[in-house]
Amino acid sequence: MDPAPHCFADALRAAIADSETTLERVAQQLRARGTPVSLATLSYWQTGRSRPERPRSMAALGHLEELLGLAGGALRGLLEAPRPRGRSARRAPQPLAASAPWADTTEFRRLVAELDLSHDAALTRLSAHDRVEIGADRAKRVQRTRQVLRAERDGVDRLVVTGWAEREGGRPPSLTGTRNCSLGKVNVDLRGGQVAAELLFDRPLGRRETIIVEHESHLPTPRQTAYGHQRVSRMPVREYLLEVRFDPRALPRYCVQFAEVDGREQVRALTLDSAYTAHALALDLEPGRYGIRWAWGTP
Repeated sequence: MDPAPHCFADALRAAIADSETTLERVAQQLRARGTPVSLATLSYWQTGRSRPERPRSMAALGHLEELLGLAGGALRGLLEAPRPRGRSARRAPQPLAASAPWADTTEFRRLVAELDLSHDAALTRLSAHDRVEIGADRAKRVQRTRQVLRAERDGVDRLVVTGWAEREGGRPPSLTGTRNCSLGKVNVDLRGGQVAAELLFDRPLGRRETIIVEHESHLPTPRQTAYGHQRVSRMPVREYLLEVRFDPRALPRYCVQFAEVDGREQVRALTLDSAYTAHALALDLEPGRYGIRWAWGTP
C-alpha cells in the first residue's frame, strides 16, 4: 500500500494498521536488521509527537518501508525539512494570531496594533493553567488563568492577553490582573466581540528570572450558554492545563478535548471527575487552538 501524501505520522499509522502487525513486532524486526528503534520512538512517530531526523533513524526508515510493504521512499518523502537545532532552534517563534474563532486575523492585528508586543518573544511560557467555571445556567461565570513565565532578557515588564465573547456579535469579557500584574492598555472590538490587553508586571524582570502571573476574565450579563472553551496558544507552551468545572445541577451530556495545529484537529473523549470537572493536559504545545467542547442534554 502506498500511503496518500498527507503527513508522515498518518501514513505510518495507516501502513502499520494495513499490515496487520504490531509496533512490538516492528521494533523486533528492525532490531534484527541492525537498525534498532525503540517501541516508544515508534509510538511517537505514528502519533506525530516526534519524527525521524538523526542518521540512525533515517537508516531504519528504509527497512521500515520494506517491512510494511511500502515503496522505497514512501515514508521518507513525507518528512519535512529537519527541525532546526543549536542556535537556530532558539530563534523566537512567530506568534499565532490569537483572534476569536469567527474573526478575521486582520481585525486581530488592528486590535493589537497599538499594544506593545515586543516583550512576547522574550518570555518563555513554562506553564499555563486555565480554570473555567460553568454555572447552573450553563454559562461561563469566570475564567482564571495562571501562567509561569521566564524572561530571556533584561527589562521584560508586560504580557499581552486576549479574549472574546461566546458568540459573534456578543460583548467581550472584562479582564483583571490578580497576581503580580495590573491592567495596562486595553483595546476592545465591540463588533467582533474581542478584547486585547497588556498585563503590566509589578516590576521589570531580569534575564532568566521567572514570574507567576494571574488574571481573570468575566463575561458580561446576560450570559450566553457555553458549549466549549479554547485557548489560542500564540507562542509555544511547555505545559498547558485546562480545567472546566460544571455546576452539579447542570452537567453536560459529554465532553471532548481537541487540539488544532496547522489546520488539523485531534479529538479525545473526556470524563468528569468527582468534582464535576473535565480537564485536558498537554505538554510542549505548539502555536494552535486547544480546548474542551461539550454538549448539553435536554433541560
